[in-house]
Amino acid sequence: MKILHVEAGKHLYGGARQVQYIVEGLARRGVDNLLACPAGSEMARQIVPGVRYAPLPMGGDADLGMVGRLLGLIRRERPDLVHLHSRRGADTWGGLAARLAGVPCVLSRRVDNPESRLAVALKYRLYDHVITISEGIRQVLLAEGLAPGRVSCVRSAVDATPYLAPVDRVAFEAEFAPVGLRSGGLIIGIVAQLIPRKGHRHLLAALPALVAAHPGLQVLVFGQGPLEAELRADVAARGLAAVVHFAGFRHDLPRWLGGLDLLVHPAEMEGLGVSLLQASAAAVPIVTCRAGGLPEAVQEGVTGLLVPPADVPALGAAVGRLLADGALRRQLGAAGRARVLAEFSIDGMVEGNLAIYRQVLAHREARP
Repeated sequence: MKILHVEAGKHLYGGARQVQYIVEGLARRGVDNLLACPAGSEMARQIVPGVRYAPLPMGGDADLGMVGRLLGLIRRERPDLVHLHSRRGADTWGGLAARLAGVPCVLSRRVDNPESRLAVALKYRLYDHVITISEGIRQVLLAEGLAPGRVSCVRSAVDATPYLAPVDRVAFEAEFAPVGLRSGGLIIGIVAQLIPRKGHRHLLAALPALVAAHPGLQVLVFGQGPLEAELRADVAARGLAAVVHFAGFRHDLPRWLGGLDLLVHPAEMEGLGVSLLQASAAAVPIVTCRAGGLPEAVQEGVTGLLVPPADVPALGAAVGRLLADGALRRQLGAAGRARVLAEFSIDGMVEGNLAIYRQVLAHREARP
């Protein structure tokens, strides 16, 4: 079996990392993988053994030329199936290229933002099957008119191994002292791109009351994005400069994530939330929202606490509850680790994708 994968992301954030897991797992199972990705991207630089790469210009939704470039690649390589892993034009232009080449096409959908029924009716005709990374996303597509037989859920996975080692708290505090972290207090982390839908502003709004109740509380903000200047201004306006510290994007996050006392993820929309699976693997308890696939990543009262999205009082109450109860934090963290190890394995995700490839190819072969 030969699969052409298309991933338009330039950075190894959650979705692109999942693509790495998939192609590496498929290669171990004897699948021939070719990965088309942007020239100069982090994905193109971090080579996975057994996977061939085709760096291409990918200019996003307005880059109509992607159709021709991908069509040429498909005709040269003659894959059995095309798997589109991202948006940014890869979904529409990649689907059109596969349709023009007459090759079966599968789309992975990683976001839960709604689309019109007309868009779903037109765009999703390009794909033989759609794979969602959470049941929440699948339900969004079903509600918008996609036939149940054309969409399946295969949840994202996490490599838990790097997160299992204990983190020395003294070393952790020393590592992040350069960004302003002080020693001795409880530490909240938020791991997300600095974009509006991740809900950073809701945590900032809840922080003054939390700091008053828990002196010494510190917050580490991991990630980068266009909202950074605005968030820094909000921190300063609230008088939280000594509390909130921007740690940027860290390639070595698996080494340090377990040093947090609590992860807070106040997102208003989310496909699943890979950073939450990583935190659970590190035995860190979580407070997040009942939005998208987040309730699938975090079990209420078992691995963390869930609150309504954009509800600052509820968010503050849930965070305050865990900050005040060390035994509950340890209980939720231990349960989270056990659940990730049992339910979110990379092998399970790879086998789920492979089963859909086989299903699509068998259906194509059965056509008269």
